[in-house]
Amino acid sequence: MIRFVDPSTAWYEDILANHAEAAQALVDDVLADTERDGNGCLVTATVEPRKVRFRGSQDRAYRFVHCVTEGLAATPHQVVRHRCHNRRCVNPEHLVIGTRADNLRDEWDRQANGVDFNLL
Repeated sequence: MIRFVDPSTAWYEDILANHAEAAQALVDDVLADTERDGNGCLVTATVEPRKVRFRGSQDRAYRFVHCVTEGLAATPHQVVRHRCHNRRCVNPEHLVIGTRADNLRDEWDRQANGVDFNLL
């Protein structure tokens, strides 16, 4: 049986199997290049979510941090959700894997509670 692996998932599988130490070093660099805000977020100094490049590909920094920290080769159907609702946050304690439906429910909850972390 042939197993189809999405290129992004294959990239993370390769990173975790063959380049974990270098990936963790990049995670450490990303985390060191943040500022902690009043919510405990580790916020990047970017307007949009920061991206990182590693071994010829790039991804959002928060997804990279979560996948490397958790040892997870996320599929395209899995999203990294922010418990803090701050997309510039890369704090591993604020990140959790989920589905797009979970992420949509998070957004509805954020809007229902009137919190806009983009304005903080």
